[in-house]
Amino acid sequence: MTTTAGAAGSVAAGLTGRMFIGAERVDGTGTEVHSVDPRTGRPLAPPSHHGTTTEVRRACALAEEAFDAYRNADPQRRAGFLERVADNLTALTDALVDRAGKETGLPPVRLAGEVVRTTNQFRLFADVLREGSWHGARIDPAEPGQAPPGQAPPGRTPPARPDLRQRRIPLGPVAVFGASNFPLAFSVAGGDTASALAAGCPVVVKAHDAHLGTSELAAGAIRAAVAEHALPDGVFSLLIGDGPTLGTELVVDPRIQAVGFTGSRAAGLALVRAAAARPRPIPVYAEMSSVNPVVLMPGALAAGGESLGRDFVASLTLGAGQFCTSPGLILGVDGLGLDVFVTTAARAVTSTTGAVMLTAGIARSYQAAVAATAARRGVTIVARGGAAAGAAGGQAVLMAVGGDDFLADPALQDEMFGPAALVVRCRDLAHLGTVVRSLEGQLTASVHAVGADLDDVRRLLPALELRAGRIIFDGWPTGVDVGHAVVHGGPFPATSDSRTTSVGSSAIERFLRPVAYQNAPGALLPGALRDDNPYRIPRRIGGKLLPG
Repeated sequence: MTTTAGAAGSVAAGLTGRMFIGAERVDGTGTEVHSVDPRTGRPLAPPSHHGTTTEVRRACALAEEAFDAYRNADPQRRAGFLERVADNLTALTDALVDRAGKETGLPPVRLAGEVVRTTNQFRLFADVLREGSWHGARIDPAEPGQAPPGQAPPGRTPPARPDLRQRRIPLGPVAVFGASNFPLAFSVAGGDTASALAAGCPVVVKAHDAHLGTSELAAGAIRAAVAEHALPDGVFSLLIGDGPTLGTELVVDPRIQAVGFTGSRAAGLALVRAAAARPRPIPVYAEMSSVNPVVLMPGALAAGGESLGRDFVASLTLGAGQFCTSPGLILGVDGLGLDVFVTTAARAVTSTTGAVMLTAGIARSYQAAVAATAARRGVTIVARGGAAAGAAGGQAVLMAVGGDDFLADPALQDEMFGPAALVVRCRDLAHLGTVVRSLEGQLTASVHAVGADLDDVRRLLPALELRAGRIIFDGWPTGVDVGHAVVHGGPFPATSDSRTTSVGSSAIERFLRPVAYQNAPGALLPGALRDDNPYRIPRRIGGKLLPG
């Protein structure tokens, strides 16, 4: 296979519907599946076939074979590989936007932006590899003592301290599951794949059935970069298959050492249970459900209830509400300011014309979730928007409920994946604080406040910190900046591990673990821990952080 960006572009000339098992293109022998254009309901060519246990085992075996060579590759070489992936994806921009548009119904402008975000993630991790702090290099030099270890009298000279050096190493092959709502940035070439490859972990991806063609294009770009950099074939594979069967087989394969997942709570928890039941359990980094509460403080409502209402609906309906950070819960204190907000938001919702959702299945699940919420005690429908035509059509919905009814019914915290939100009317600020403290874990929490509100916000902030991965002030949660300080994670059920993020440079840490070397001969030390610091990376020596 030729491997230039131009050659990557040639992949777009003819989709095959096949999987990538290492460098080999493989036809599945299971159920025939098609991606479907949600705007028309028509299946898209070419057909694909689900893989079986055979393909899972082959891909995992290749990943295991590739692991030692890939993890020991010079970080500069891995950085160049990631940049080549980005270049190849950029060369495929037109083809990716066209195919993803057919498979998701998302507009070209959104998808073109997603291509840029996807390539930027790979380039970000290339920079991370070159900068070097991801090694986590720590050195405690040996210190002489005057008594054997354990034999120094109390209060007397301590025993000698050994030379201790610590670095982080990759976990091993990683399974990644493509997400439905981001066909690029959280899919085959998404952040989980980019961060795992940066860490030195081979990746086996299970494509999402909703965008098989887009997945094949992205996989071709990665495979071309693997070949150009003469990396082992098992560094990357793409599987097609049913989640409960092939997906579970992938997670329980003993060669897989970690899992990255973005999707529903039910599917994420199924993978967590499967991974925990292995003879040797492994971590699952699952991003699952979040309603992303927005707290509207009284002063902010009094100062701008109308503008807040309009801006909220713009955020709610962005991408037909199919962002994991869509604002699905509004908390405010009853009064004129909240009334103005609700009236303005209702008018904005009514004026919406609806949008095509990602799949007919997602649209059905959304409609069922809205109906279930509307049927709960105390819930009223404030406004409905227009409905888009077709089986995948979506409709914006705004509902409201009193704070006591909300507190009495945990089901009102369930995510409605789409352009629907629930306004919770609280009696006073104390009641608002009780509602905040009742919330499940979230990806985000947003606060709108003015100067007069800040003391009250200060009292709410500790509760918000314990319930959200990212706290936004005077803004809306849709839109995630890919950088070094961002957190895209949060307490359960937003994620299965609140200590991590799936976006940003620190996402690499999910796929690394620390190893310490005690009194190791210099000739055996890895480059990150050698005295001459050949990688020129920052290191903590004797407790002090020193530049490279």
